[in-house]
Amino acid sequence: MAGASSSAPALARAPGRITLEAIAQLVRSQAQREWAGTPLHEWRIGKPKPSGFAARPKDLRPPRPENGRRILAGEFAFAGSRLEVGPGGDPWDRPSPSRRFAIALHRFDWLRDLMALGEEGEAEALRLTLEWRRLFGRWNAFSWSAEVLERRVYNLACAARALTDRASEAETLGLAQDLARQARHLLASPDGPARAAERAIAVALAGTALADEAGLRLIDKALGKLARALPVTVQPDGGHASRSPQAALELLFDLTCLDEALVQRGVAAPDEMMRAIDRLAGAVRFFTLADGSLPSLQGGEALRPGYVAAARASDEAARPIPPARNGYQRLEGRSLQVLADGAAPAEGPWSTAACAQPLAVEVLARGQRLIVGSGWTPDALAPAQVRLADGASTATLGDGACGKPLEGLAAQILGPRLVADYRSVEVERHDGETAVWLEMEHDGWAGPYGLRHQRRLYLDMGADELRGEDRFSPAVAAEEGSEASRRFIPFMVRFHLHPEVRASVALDRKSVLLRPPGDETGWWLRNDAIEVVIEPSVYYQDGQPRRSNQVVLRGQARQSAGARIRWKLAAAEAWPPHRT
Repeated sequence: MAGASSSAPALARAPGRITLEAIAQLVRSQAQREWAGTPLHEWRIGKPKPSGFAARPKDLRPPRPENGRRILAGEFAFAGSRLEVGPGGDPWDRPSPSRRFAIALHRFDWLRDLMALGEEGEAEALRLTLEWRRLFGRWNAFSWSAEVLERRVYNLACAARALTDRASEAETLGLAQDLARQARHLLASPDGPARAAERAIAVALAGTALADEAGLRLIDKALGKLARALPVTVQPDGGHASRSPQAALELLFDLTCLDEALVQRGVAAPDEMMRAIDRLAGAVRFFTLADGSLPSLQGGEALRPGYVAAARASDEAARPIPPARNGYQRLEGRSLQVLADGAAPAEGPWSTAACAQPLAVEVLARGQRLIVGSGWTPDALAPAQVRLADGASTATLGDGACGKPLEGLAAQILGPRLVADYRSVEVERHDGETAVWLEMEHDGWAGPYGLRHQRRLYLDMGADELRGEDRFSPAVAAEEGSEASRRFIPFMVRFHLHPEVRASVALDRKSVLLRPPGDETGWWLRNDAIEVVIEPSVYYQDGQPRRSNQVVLRGQARQSAGARIRWKLAAAEAWPPHRT
């Protein structure tokens, strides 16, 4: 039997705290922009000048050659937008279709895909890099902002040697000096804890790529910052402070790349760095599910199995996987695998991608994704809806939410941080030889509705089925005859489905048949809800939305007494009702 709880400090929700933080950040950013445009700053980041390149860092992230071929054809597609410039065209001298597109373009993440095409791709990558340098190489408030610069420095450091294999001596020297200037600017940029580790890695990687004293100075300064940032970013159990499984994976990629580059330069990695790599490897092992992908929870995507596998290439897979890590609970059955979010979301600067989706679950059946942790309700007018409770496989009450991202000026300054309304998540776990019993509870609905949500999961290994109960219980006893004793509140339990899962409601209107691809028998989701419907949803994959469905179980809860819905997921051959 194991117990755990997660609570959020009240200080983070103090009235006016976010406004004051936004004002302070605005003042710092404005001062940084004014300083960055001065000749003195330009002089400081220009010295010493490197004579060329040294190490050849290797990013283990697998490329997408199809993206590179589109770029060769003059088509740039990022963040749901496209820009057609034609073969040999210039994407830098024309407006971008969106800010998100511009960020992706200036981060140079596409370099890896383009250079995977060999000589033709490398030649085009060099041309595009030189064209960027002509327009933006000195300084620009947007393209030199930290959120853009961090990844561009990282990507250019990895590609530099291959780019300059076909460059002139003057172009090589110019590219080396530009990379050094950008890395020094990034090193001097004010940053909070949420990206400190990633930015230090980018600067250190640039240092390994650059020759002479210029590179060694960057390595020394960046590794010092990295050693201080990693204990804050990587939790003792290996989870990322943002609680995003994808963030843990991406940080592992970055650190592994830097480790190999330091070996090339003969520089010893800090102990904190090697400790973080080991811990992150354990976290990625925990989060890798039976289909080879990650759970789509707390702002992270599932990602392609090959992408995840690349990060685990040197992992010792024989190590045992713990039942819980980073606030998540993992349940393993014969055919069913469950991952449940049993902690509060990250706060403050760590919460820019966090989700107010308490007790969400992800379920795989026979190694295939069946129920996904997070989807997207189609009536949403903004991407923020992805991060609310009705966008996840959990229960919702009334028309409220358990928190929401920042909006307006505060979001523009601080980013879309999440302000969550649930301050505690309680978890009790019982592991037996033939079953696992998980009880979870949160207080997200206690304020507006006076009810607490409890989710109980029972994974029966012998019967090979998952039984669940979602219960709403009064947070405070209501007086007989009071308004609360008479008030009924509608609630819903949602199960967002993977886009390739087919769903149909049985004739008894109490069961839904879920069939993953290639599984002709499927799985029955049996329940005792008042109403069962299948509604549209959207699932994000590789940053793009895909149409899907969600099973919605509806009920009514009396504020003074609460209510519950029980459900069970079992193989179809074990329980065959007639279907529509």
